[in-house]
Amino acid sequence: MSSPSATVHDNTYGQDDTYLYHHFEDLQQQHESSSLGMWAFLSTEVLFFGGVLGAFAVVQTLYGPAMKAASSHLDPILGAYNTAVLLVSSLAMALAVRASQLRQQRNTVLFLIATIVLGSVFLAVKAYEWNHDYHLGLVPGINFDLERYPGRQILFWSFYFTLTGIHALHMVIGIVIIAIMAVLVQRRWFSGGGATQIEMLGLYWHFVDIVWVFLYPILYLINR
Repeated sequence: MSSPSATVHDNTYGQDDTYLYHHFEDLQQQHESSSLGMWAFLSTEVLFFGGVLGAFAVVQTLYGPAMKAASSHLDPILGAYNTAVLLVSSLAMALAVRASQLRQQRNTVLFLIATIVLGSVFLAVKAYEWNHDYHLGLVPGINFDLERYPGRQILFWSFYFTLTGIHALHMVIGIVIIAIMAVLVQRRWFSGGGATQIEMLGLYWHFVDIVWVFLYPILYLINR
């Protein structure tokens, strides 16, 4: 971290950060570098999820009847509920970003906590679904019932647990980081209220939500 003497107050950059690191020319360049880094990271995430979904599309095309039979065991209402929960969490995160830009510390913390709560609700519902799937003998590699679910249905469940598991892992990581950010904002750790950091975190959270918006119809609805 730069020494306090490196701190520069730049009134041309609204109410964002006021701390300029020595390797940037100005605050706008610093902010654009942060955005570029986050978008580069999200691009790799798109490639990752895109690859898995591409493989799923091939299997879906080759074994449509088996995929339809397997998908019928999912509860689309629970999936829709979780979709709504995530969309509201995105709204809460957007409000947290805006509050941080306005230096509204209390509102920033409250909206971050709301995002954490909503994300936790999503994970709780997903855990309930996974537990239900387990008791039905639908978990490949652990207790999959090949006699009850014959043919290529195991492929659907392999993709289902891979995709939803990776998505849930991203959510857990996001929730942990949001909690850390909430504590840092509460303690006024950031020189500029954490506007840039929370904005970048918001991009990550919105991306995770968008991934689910794609997963829900592909896993729960397309075969009905």
